Amino acid sequence: MKNIHEFLNKKKKNEKITMITCYDFSFAKIVQESKIDIVLVGDSVAQVIHGHPNTLAATTGMMALHTQAVARGTQKLIVSDMPFLSTRKGIKTAMDSVHRLMKAGASAVKIEGADGHLELMNHIIQSGVPVMGHLGLTPQSIHQLGGPKIQGRSESQAEKLIRDAVALEKAGCFGLVLECVPAELAKKITEQLSIPTIGIGAGIYTDGQVLVLQDMLGMNPEFSPKFLKKYSDSYQDQLEALNQYADEVQKKTFPTKEHSYE
Repeated sequence: MKNIHEFLNKKKKNEKITMITCYDFSFAKIVQESKIDIVLVGDSVAQVIHGHPNTLAATTGMMALHTQAVARGTQKLIVSDMPFLSTRKGIKTAMDSVHRLMKAGASAVKIEGADGHLELMNHIIQSGVPVMGHLGLTPQSIHQLGGPKIQGRSESQAEKLIRDAVALEKAGCFGLVLECVPAELAKKITEQLSIPTIGIGAGIYTDGQVLVLQDMLGMNPEFSPKFLKKYSDSYQDQLEALNQYADEVQKKTFPTKEHSYE
């Protein structure tokens, strides 16, 4: 998938969309050869790659750097997250961030939440930049939400999420991530929108799914939320490879003549 029109057509054809969160060149090259439709350079890079406890440490510079790395490895549609507070310091600061991410190789940007963002989103879209929305559990509001909790379980929360989703579509968003919301609520939202929904912890009824590459590869054995399916045990595989390498060096069985220059 190379543009948002292909993305929108997937919903019209009732074809599921596959999205993966990727942060670097090496993995992006693998993703390029895969059946994955679309790549997200998420602000979760602050956690997964840089070791921070949440996404708040991500900056526009960090996002641009990783977007550049991913763009060098894949020609697929790339969506880059607008980092914490980059949309709250005035339109100039926001547009400067958008500009940096697009110059870095993004095809679109993603913005969390609806309140206070609709005019900005419309301005960004009118400036020629596609925008993806994000509702439900919005990690940049982690302190306000009181932690990584399921959103939309109460009637009032559910009604607000539906209203916000409709508002984001009207603002011009080409797609919407729904994170950690009840499956039936995600179904209602998906059915009301003409734009595709991408779920993570949002059940089976969304138009597509997204997972973090390192999570679905099982690279962090300590991270096992209910919504995550691990398709590999990369942590154990890589640990065994490292230990085998260390053992062979210590036992003087590597390198051999086969790995040496005459």
